[in-house]
Amino acid sequence: MFLTGKTALITGSTSGIGLAYAKALAAEGANIVINGFGDSAAIESERRNLEKISGAKAIYDGADLTKVDAIEGMMKGAANTFGGVDILINNAGMQHVSPTEDFPVDKWDLIIALNLTAAFHTVRLAIPYMKSKKWGRIIATASAHSLVASPYKSAYVTAKHGLAGFHKTVALELATFGVTANCISPGYVWTPLVEGQIPDTMKARNMTREQVINDVLLAGQPTKQFVTAEQVAAVAINLCRDDASQVTGSNISIDGGWTAG
Repeated sequence: MFLTGKTALITGSTSGIGLAYAKALAAEGANIVINGFGDSAAIESERRNLEKISGAKAIYDGADLTKVDAIEGMMKGAANTFGGVDILINNAGMQHVSPTEDFPVDKWDLIIALNLTAAFHTVRLAIPYMKSKKWGRIIATASAHSLVASPYKSAYVTAKHGLAGFHKTVALELATFGVTANCISPGYVWTPLVEGQIPDTMKARNMTREQVINDVLLAGQPTKQFVTAEQVAAVAINLCRDDASQVTGSNISIDGGWTAG
């Protein structure tokens, strides 16, 4: 359990990829801060399970990441409980599918705030502690859409491209402090986020559910398989090892070959 004594904060971690990150990090002994929305009883059950896995402490913070004061409160709470955040994974995100000319302005603003701006705030608040410890891992769930575009996803693609550039910049700024900053860019992972965008895609493209899954979601992945959340989490664990200290400013694809072509 090589992360014993370290604390990991994962945004958007009450389900899907974020929860897989939390479980994988807990399995290596880390204290965990989970964040996100959902049923309170289910979240409490997951929090207790994380403590069983890690033998360490897990807390939940329901901060709304579209609000700066809520993010600041979450980061302060983690510092008060654990001293600071050693591993920060910005994973929270949302999607909306619509032609650009019809894209609702409020949806654009919300997606940019949650998928991109929130990461700026958590990172800026995590850096001082990481610098003081001369060790830190900053990771973002970017997406294949940080490297390539798809139609009808203008806000999401913009935010994910922004995340990739932001983490490159942070990596350069922190290169001599023992702190790395990287993106993990999955292809389609079967999560509530992906499942939730199917109806809008059906409408936008006039397709059936099966056509969206096979002809849109998996069309670009040569393996014709969804990536699993556990596979994404395994990449994050490797980035936390000391052997990965020279991996920084990278954008690691795990997309079944989607961006290889």
